[in-house]
Amino acid sequence: MQQPSKKYRIGVEVTLDVIGGKWKSLILYHLVEGVKRYNELKRLIPNVSPKMLTQQLRELERDGLLIRRDYEEVPPRVEYALSEYGSGLIDVLDFFCHWGEAHLDRVYGDRSLMLEDDFADDEHREDPAVERSAQTADSAENSAR
Repeated sequence: MQQPSKKYRIGVEVTLDVIGGKWKSLILYHLVEGVKRYNELKRLIPNVSPKMLTQQLRELERDGLLIRRDYEEVPPRVEYALSEYGSGLIDVLDFFCHWGEAHLDRVYGDRSLMLEDDFADDEHREDPAVERSAQTADSAENSAR
């Protein structure tokens, strides 16, 4: 066990410390689909620099959320997969995805205006829990007016 380097006030702070930032959640989300090689992740997240992708992968491995498998081959081959511990975040990542899509629908009227073609028809987009959540937020906002 590590000695804590800082104190947190609530669990959300801890979660954001571990999976927060611009790239970690995206990396984890793509690993939900299965094992990926470095270049696959780079293609799926084209705006991340190689240095940042490497750093984020190392941090996720250090925190036990993914497993790095290094094959001793030439040319080198490295694969990344969610660990059992990291798989505990699948529901959180799915919720982030659903909530974000519902938010785009609410703000822009149509998420396809803001999502790239590859992701506009995501199979996860019709989550009833998120739709209920968005409807509840709309109802609360309308009754406050």
